[in-house]
Amino acid sequence: MKTLQDFDFKDKKALVRVDFNVPLDDHFKVTDATRIEAAKPTIDAILKQGGSVILMSHLGRPKGKEAKYSLEHIVAKASEVLGVTVKFVADSRGEVAQKAAADLKPGEVLLLENLRFYGEEEAGDTAYAKELASLGDIYVNDAFGTAHRAHASTTIIAQFFPEHKAFGLLLAKEIESLDKVLKSSAKPVTAVLGGSKVSSKITVIENILDKVDHLIIGGGMTFTFIKAQGGKIGDSICEDDKQELALEILALAKQKNVQIHLPVDVIAADNFSNDAATQVVDVTKIPDGWQGLDAGPKSLEQFKKIILESKTILWNGPLGVFEMENFAKGTIALGNFIAEATEKGAFSLVGGGDSVAAVKQFGLEEKMSYVSTGGGAMLEMLEGKTLPGIAAILD
Repeated sequence: MKTLQDFDFKDKKALVRVDFNVPLDDHFKVTDATRIEAAKPTIDAILKQGGSVILMSHLGRPKGKEAKYSLEHIVAKASEVLGVTVKFVADSRGEVAQKAAADLKPGEVLLLENLRFYGEEEAGDTAYAKELASLGDIYVNDAFGTAHRAHASTTIIAQFFPEHKAFGLLLAKEIESLDKVLKSSAKPVTAVLGGSKVSSKITVIENILDKVDHLIIGGGMTFTFIKAQGGKIGDSICEDDKQELALEILALAKQKNVQIHLPVDVIAADNFSNDAATQVVDVTKIPDGWQGLDAGPKSLEQFKKIILESKTILWNGPLGVFEMENFAKGTIALGNFIAEATEKGAFSLVGGGDSVAAVKQFGLEEKMSYVSTGGGAMLEMLEGKTLPGIAAILD
């Protein structure tokens, strides 16, 4: 696996694919610079060696060239975070881009315009990838969030750098952290899978059953499993067509000696609202007209015991509707249990949009071993898939 350490960047132009797909407010100001901060160590390392950096990224899902999706909006924030004046060129191909790249001096950073202004980016067009490749000497992929896409700048471009391509520090750390969970020798290994649908996590569950000792299932997924086993779930969310599958997963886990833990009680509400009337009920006896929206106190006690005894922990998906304050307690408690286990020496990896949002919202980010930057990419790795962006560097 080639990383930055394998190259000398002095007087070289590094073409770095980053994920600067950051949220902007109505005035086009960056509201969360986490992704820019995450790329800083890679950019710093190249500049420190006397190289220059050409940054490539996408922003949003533009239909052609749309001003609101211009990366020009993030230049000020990127300059502030990186501590260097980021130059900007309003294109990613053609003479303007070629000249801006050619004029770049050691220690300087240039940001190309949104790659998705061209349909060729998402189409994985070879000619476009070749044009991008001509701008730099060494290709560095540091965009885990897009590593599962075979786009021109994340995958196709690598073929034009047969000997001069590397993983950035962020992408290398992502791979290393996931490997730590999936190939961990520090047992017991516990995976916590939450969220609303079994269907979105089926392949993850099937792939990780060989790697974990405990699997805690929470969130809306719970009720498909409970109903499949004959429990009454009231008006709780349920994928009726996945009940058979839920039973198969339980049987497979038993066969592999993996202990599956479902909530035993839930906070039920009489409607889907923060102001709803609530009661704590047995997860198998939810009354009609009521729905489970968070894990109950007995469930949390059981989960706490398992997590504090774990040496490796993967957390993907919340235990309840944490966006509503009255149904966030289970997710917050789980985060605190994982933080406590981490403090005692366990390795904890948090990934997937909702879990990441939760740890940030509740101030737990610094208490986890690693918080992944890629939702879809991480899920695909957990499913056992080889991501095209990663394969292209290893090739």
